[in-house]
Amino acid sequence: MPKKIQARKSSIHGNGVFAVADIKKGARVIEYKGKRRTHAEVDADDTGDVESGHTFLFTLNDDYVIDANHKGNDARWINHSCDPNCEAVIAEAEGDDRAADKVLIEALRDIKPGEELTYNYGITLAERHTARLKKIWECRCGSPKCTGTMLQPKR
Repeated sequence: MPKKIQARKSSIHGNGVFAVADIKKGARVIEYKGKRRTHAEVDADDTGDVESGHTFLFTLNDDYVIDANHKGNDARWINHSCDPNCEAVIAEAEGDDRAADKVLIEALRDIKPGEELTYNYGITLAERHTARLKKIWECRCGSPKCTGTMLQPKR
């Protein structure tokens, strides 16, 4: 099966992932891979430092986080957008092993070769979303719908 995506330099931020072939709406593009770690393990180190504005952590469920800093794949390079062309979908595994759950990146619409893949990171921090934190988590997606930050409103 020919490869449909490629990681390379992005105008949004650092590296990005781009379509190299047509991707149809609803297609599963890639699984977000990495080491399964508990929330406590992640909180005990600086991998998910709120002050950096950069993370390869993906909350999988109430028990686990996927840490793409370890055993990660190209999905970790997919950038955030306020008007994304993909979405992250949690696929729960059968049975009680929550570490077997997966994050799948799926196309929200048809994507043409050369387009950068993006999804909304949906980041909500426990602390107050101050102007300083919004700046740290600044969005550079360039969409007319851009909110200026990757942080999502608290509900």
